[in-house]
Amino acid sequence: MSESSWTDRIFGGFRKTSERLSDNLTGVVGTARLDDATLDDVEDALILSDLGPSAAARIRTKLAEKRFGLSITEQELKEAVAEEIAAILRPVAKPLEITAFPRPQVILVIGVNGSGKTTTIAKLAHWFQEDDYSVLLAAGDTFRAAAIGQLAVWADRIGVDIVKGPEGGDPASIVFDAVKQATDTGIDALVVDTAGRLQNKRELMDELAKIRRVLGRLNPEAPHDVVLVLDATNGQNALNQIDVFKEVAGVTGLIMTKLDGTARGGVLVAAAEQYGLPIHAIGVGEKIDDLRPFDPDLVARVIAGVA
Repeated sequence: MSESSWTDRIFGGFRKTSERLSDNLTGVVGTARLDDATLDDVEDALILSDLGPSAAARIRTKLAEKRFGLSITEQELKEAVAEEIAAILRPVAKPLEITAFPRPQVILVIGVNGSGKTTTIAKLAHWFQEDDYSVLLAAGDTFRAAAIGQLAVWADRIGVDIVKGPEGGDPASIVFDAVKQATDTGIDALVVDTAGRLQNKRELMDELAKIRRVLGRLNPEAPHDVVLVLDATNGQNALNQIDVFKEVAGVTGLIMTKLDGTARGGVLVAAAEQYGLPIHAIGVGEKIDDLRPFDPDLVARVIAGVA
C-alpha cells in the first residue's frame, strides 16, 4: 500500500473521531480571547471525545500557558490541540522491531476475544515478511477451536508455517514446540496467539506464567515482547483491559485495532497519557496490509481535524 493511500485510510478511519471532536469544539471559541470559561469548554470537549480526563487536563494547561488571554480562531484552536495531542503521542510511538539475538524474537500477542487479536497476528506476520523476516505462528489460544482454525487459515493465506494442537490442549507445550522449531530452522520472529478470556483472571495468569516458564527454559530472553491488542470501539473500556493485562501478563506494548469507522479513536490518546506504553501499530481495516506503524503527528492532526 502506498503512503498516500495509507494516509487516506487514516483519514477515513479517524473521520468519526475527528467529527466528534469538531462537533464538541464547535461554538467553544465564541469569545475574542481564550479565557477560563473557554478552556473549561475545551477540556469538556476533549473528555467527551474519549481523550480522557488526564490528557484533557494536560492539553488545557498547555493551551493556557501558551495562549491565555489571546484571541484564537476555531482553526487555531484545532491546530493548538493537534500539537498538544502529538506531544502526548510522540514518546510512545515505537515500531515493533526484530532485534533479538539469538533468534527467534518471541512475541506473545494477548487481548480479549473479539479484539481482532488473531487477524492482527496475521497482519503482523505479513508486515515482518515485507521486511524480509521469516515468521512462524503458534496457535496458543487452545481454548477456542475457532481461534486455531482462523489462525491456520491466515497462515496458509500468507504462506507461513503454524504450530498448533487440539482444542483444549496445553498452550505451553505448543509454545515449547514452536520455539524449538523456530530455533532449529533459524526463524526470525515467532508470533504466539494466547487465550483471550478474562472471566477467570487467575486461570489466565497461571496459563501465561506457565508459558513464560517454558519459554525461559528454551530462551531466557523470551518473550521479547508482550503485545496487547485493543479494540478502539471499546472506548474507555479498552483502558480497563490495559489495567488487567498489565497485571496478568506484563504488557510491553500496544496495537490498536478497528479504528476504521469508530468515533472513539480518542482513546488512543488516553492510553498514551495514562500508561506511556509503546504503541507499535494501528489497524484501520480487515485487509492484510491494514496494519501499519503508528505515526503520532499524522494521527494527532487527523483527530483534531486539521490534517
